[in-house]
Amino acid sequence: MNIPKGNAKLSDIIEFYLVSSAFARLSGASQKDYEVHLRAVINTPVEGKILGNYRCTNIKVRHLTQAYDYWLKTGIRTANYRKSVLSAAWKYAMRHDVMIHNPVALVQTRSGQPRRVLWSRQQIKTFLETGYSDFRWRSISLICHMAYDWGQRIGDMRVIEWGAVDLDQCRLDLTQSKRNAEIHLPISSGLCSMLRQQKEDFGFQQYVAPRVKPRAGAYTPYDKNEIHMHINEILEEANLPRELTAMDLRRTAVTEMMEGGVDLANIMQVTGHKNIQSVKPYMVNTLSGATKALAARGNDDDDQG
Repeated sequence: MNIPKGNAKLSDIIEFYLVSSAFARLSGASQKDYEVHLRAVINTPVEGKILGNYRCTNIKVRHLTQAYDYWLKTGIRTANYRKSVLSAAWKYAMRHDVMIHNPVALVQTRSGQPRRVLWSRQQIKTFLETGYSDFRWRSISLICHMAYDWGQRIGDMRVIEWGAVDLDQCRLDLTQSKRNAEIHLPISSGLCSMLRQQKEDFGFQQYVAPRVKPRAGAYTPYDKNEIHMHINEILEEANLPRELTAMDLRRTAVTEMMEGGVDLANIMQVTGHKNIQSVKPYMVNTLSGATKALAARGNDDDDQG
């Protein structure tokens, strides 16, 4: 690919980086992550158009700050990661004299406590009932259903292929994209029923939960921005809090397993984590969990005094 000119669009700079030797030196998993997030950067809405269509010479700190604030809707870690990968692409262009200044470096990042939002059982029930009631939200709802039932990442659920799903044995065999962990999970009766319905409607193609309308004749996976947008539509329709996100479903599932008394070793069989420290960010202190822990001591006020 030719070196972009000084009046290049941001999308040109990103495409230039994606075919670069610097990008090629990244691990396979990092390449996948970088590309997903850089595509999300391109499609970020800023002042009436997507960021990728801005010419780099016209991009100001305020534009990037607005983009960063938009990314914050999916979490601080995501926002900071997208800023980081955008900065990598921008710096690569600077090394080839396409640009002189890097406004990405001037965007203030945020830090804070790990996200602690959990879905209630009723909220999940209401969300799925609302989503499944409208065919345009069918696959989005199924992605969330699978993420919650199996305690998995949305990024893996959106690209599950039918080859990983055995509806006769009611099991899923999945290789996680982030850690390459191989996990084997049972399929609950409710989810299995929904998957059978989905198989009737979309079993002719590769993906379990693709876009419900084809693009260029193909039923392809939703990108993460689309998932976030459609989830917000369902939340609004169901009159549920907008603070709920798809990313919270995995944390909710892990917390429920802990409250149910499942030991960490078995939880790690579900989540794919290889050490206990990696599970800790998903742990949330709850009244229910504390009540069970204290009750397990066997103390009774009547026995005292």
